[in-house]
Amino acid sequence: MTGQNSAADEVVQLASELIRIDTSNTGDPDTVVGEREAAEYVAAKLSEVGYEVEVLDSGAPGRSNVFCRLEGADRERGALLVHGHLDVVPADPSEWSVHPFSGAVQDGYVWGRGAVDMKNMVAMTIAVARRFKREGVVPPRDIVFAFVADEEAGGKYGAQWLVENRPDLFEGCTEAVGEVGGFSLTLGEDQRVYLIEAAEKGIAWMRLRAKGKPGHGSFLHDDNAVTRVAEAVARLGNHTFPLVLTDTVREFLASMREITGLEFPEDDLEGSLAKLGPLARIVGATVRDTANPTMLSAGYKANVIPSTAEAVVDCRVLPGRQEAFLREVDELLGPHVTREWVTELPPVETPFEGPLVEAMAAALRTEDPSSRTVPYMLSGGTDAKSFFRLGMRCYGFAPLRLPPDLDFASLFHGIDERVPIDALEFGTRVLDTFLQNS
Repeated sequence: MTGQNSAADEVVQLASELIRIDTSNTGDPDTVVGEREAAEYVAAKLSEVGYEVEVLDSGAPGRSNVFCRLEGADRERGALLVHGHLDVVPADPSEWSVHPFSGAVQDGYVWGRGAVDMKNMVAMTIAVARRFKREGVVPPRDIVFAFVADEEAGGKYGAQWLVENRPDLFEGCTEAVGEVGGFSLTLGEDQRVYLIEAAEKGIAWMRLRAKGKPGHGSFLHDDNAVTRVAEAVARLGNHTFPLVLTDTVREFLASMREITGLEFPEDDLEGSLAKLGPLARIVGATVRDTANPTMLSAGYKANVIPSTAEAVVDCRVLPGRQEAFLREVDELLGPHVTREWVTELPPVETPFEGPLVEAMAAALRTEDPSSRTVPYMLSGGTDAKSFFRLGMRCYGFAPLRLPPDLDFASLFHGIDERVPIDALEFGTRVLDTFLQNS
């Protein structure tokens, strides 16, 4: 079979087979599994149809990445990077209805860890890339396909390492598309908006440390490291950072107001966002910075006051807010608690305009004529944070037309993660059209 259907016909099998490869990323290099096997699987699928593929281990054995380039009609234009990550977060089989690494195809879904984050997009990309090569499709410009390691732990052995050590692999790339965008939200009987990720909050994991005078737990003690860290953690955890509307969030709210007639007054913005249902959890996290304490560590015996105490805080920072955020944090911490960054990945924001954005909207309309595209900000992070450093305009565009009653946001890292079969096939056709016209 020729045409887009040849890609859509194999995407379900590709997704299922990818899910069966356990690529759990614990964050500990000694216990990470499967990335090399997944990379070899992807490389074989691409080599089979004639791509010249490079598989590269980035800084550690088994942390493998796959690259190939499809030449376009205009070699002078900037290339487009299409990227996806091969790793997934761990899953406990005892909590699932099906085994998380079964890749089960049943009840209209492909089930398993990575079905949503993000082996669905990897499968769609492979399916389209294979069709283009088999059938001699020449895109308007070069397309670089990249399938990388370690996204779920910040990209140290994946996108970050590659950008710092092998920027030549991305030579000529001016724009990029990746995960967590292009999925539908049903607003009415026949009205769907497709959310395109145009911005991401920064990720900053901060370690706090306090020092004090050690001693016996039975004595009076006014120089206690544990108390200092606990008080600082409580101040941070209870603090509400100011409401800030970035360009992307303002454009999202304006679009939703135009489409739905709903109002989002700034004096009750978080309350009014509840009108958006499950989407409120995503959008609500993008109007303020956050600093959530996640780990505490101190002491070695119940009756010994330790000399040091530590905590880890997960900070998510809006574009343009880094300096102001740090000033607030330092005021809250006070003079006796120090901080250092465990991980620091910058915010990303790209204007929602231009030919690439128009190509996304046009490709969606070919499959869903009444569709509307709307930009939004992701409260988490993706490998776009690394590729943005190379000057690329980065978007999230993994197109899926979803059932109105599916709580899609809950499936990211969730139990019984799954993706609808018809959404996978829909997304493959949309991605095919998009890459032929971008």
